[in-house]
Amino acid sequence: MSLFSTPFDPARDTALVTGAGNGIGRAIAQALVGEGVRTVFADVSAERVTAAISASPRPELAVPWVGDLAELDACDALLAAAHAALGDITHLVHSASPPRREADHALAVDRRIWQQMHAVNLDAGFHLARELAKRLIAAKRPGSFLFLTSLHAGTPRNLPHYSTAKAAMAMLVKELAKTFGRYGIRVNALVPGAIAAGGFVADPALARHIPLGRLGEANDLAPMAVTVLSNKLSGYVTGAAFVVDGGLSLTNWFEPPSFDE
Repeated sequence: MSLFSTPFDPARDTALVTGAGNGIGRAIAQALVGEGVRTVFADVSAERVTAAISASPRPELAVPWVGDLAELDACDALLAAAHAALGDITHLVHSASPPRREADHALAVDRRIWQQMHAVNLDAGFHLARELAKRLIAAKRPGSFLFLTSLHAGTPRNLPHYSTAKAAMAMLVKELAKTFGRYGIRVNALVPGAIAAGGFVADPALARHIPLGRLGEANDLAPMAVTVLSNKLSGYVTGAAFVVDGGLSLTNWFEPPSFDE
């Protein structure tokens, strides 16, 4: 049997995906149920969750949950609902993030928007991962967690609330990987490039700066996410960040040479 034919154990593996209503979170959640993994689709929008589950390859394996993860009480409610529906959660994907607006630059972003961005990305991610890990540790079960960060964790974006939240998440991945590793719980990051999905509306002209010649799509992230999440395929990988950007991070001030001349 091919190693890639059964990346998960449907009898034991379960998942929780935040931001599962649209964009990258939706693509990953749909890929997980497609692999036979019972998965909680968590999102702030009931309409988006319903649509994401309906379009999934195996909607009977999906559990909907709706709430705002900027609130700690909502995080606890999500954990309670996930455990009630699926028991121990072995895989976490934290993709939820408030929408970005180009108008919210350093001189304009207000405190509420700043706090909301950090609350959903960082605070919720830490709380969910820690509480899920505690339960797995008590049960002596392995796990695999994946955080969606950004190229702008290390590069300014003119959106300081966003880039600082993602930079903090990148370090959180390393901290959690170091702490949880001895218990068989792996923690990694997926680093998207210019992905035309979710709240990001990319200028098509950006494609000329991408070596693979096109903007990314949410489904470009799902195969890598499934691979990194799988303890069978990536069992010796933790604390790592996997860039999926079509080569965008390779660009600089110089255009690549032309071989047509």
